[in-house]
Amino acid sequence: MDNRMNTIAGWVLFGCASALGLSIASGMIYKSGHPEKEGYPVESADGAEGEGGAAAVEPIANRLAAADVAKGQASFAKCAACHTITQGGANGVGPNLWAALGKPHGHVAGFAYSDALKSVPGNWDFAAMDEWLASPRKYAPGTKMTFAGLSDPQERANVIAYLNAQGSNLPLPAPEAAPAEGEGAAPGNEVAPTELGNSGTPASGAPSVDPAAAEEAAKKE
Repeated sequence: MDNRMNTIAGWVLFGCASALGLSIASGMIYKSGHPEKEGYPVESADGAEGEGGAAAVEPIANRLAAADVAKGQASFAKCAACHTITQGGANGVGPNLWAALGKPHGHVAGFAYSDALKSVPGNWDFAAMDEWLASPRKYAPGTKMTFAGLSDPQERANVIAYLNAQGSNLPLPAPEAAPAEGEGAAPGNEVAPTELGNSGTPASGAPSVDPAAAEEAAKKE
């Protein structure tokens, strides 16, 4: 009986020792280190990483100057599921967009706009339409518009140029001039050098005078 108990106890000890050994070995093999930088990069709604922020965007006037109406018409296919843009066209999920630019927000009679959009002051000018197409939910928080927006600034300008050609025909704003490189003192403001420097010596390029020759000339006069 004692021999059987000793055998059982031996096997139990052996099993515990084996489990402990396996635990130590697996810990050495699968050792996990602390990451150098915790967390994950999260992309913002504007498409820019949280720390870097969005890249600078050309003014809408400059993008409209380079806009392609044909490309805007092709991009408008993303909107055609909800909007018509023909004169006298019926409203769909969204209002008819014929001659929409320059009009107040919520201008189409009979269409049930959200209170969020109707409360936005001003008209659909080029800048407002650019913001709206970039992110309807940011432009009018609470809007019923579910479209995520167009992240490409030039694509938005192309669509706006196409919208403008459909009954609005507003004059395009003048492009903004880019700031000159190395802006500083304007050329031509430098002080002209005098013939004599501050020390009383002739400035560079001014003729020098021999004192002895000047005294000889004075005697002859």
